[in-house]
Amino acid sequence: MTNLILSLLMLAGAALVAGGVYVLRKGINKKQGWLMLLAAAVMFANVGIWTIPVPESNQPVAANSAD
Repeated sequence: MTNLILSLLMLAGAALVAGGVYVLRKGINKKQGWLMLLAAAVMFANVGIWTIPVPESNQPVAANSAD
């Protein structure tokens, strides 16, 4: 499920980049174009944060771990 969500975030970020560039080049509403690019950057940063590997010592404890 996580992979699906990250993939959708990447697609939405790409759509925001394309839309932001389009709006900026047309000169329709520059503020909206910059905000779209900023939202895309936030999405890409979130995907980057979620895909950074975590050391084994920081992994959450499994519910069915054998102690």
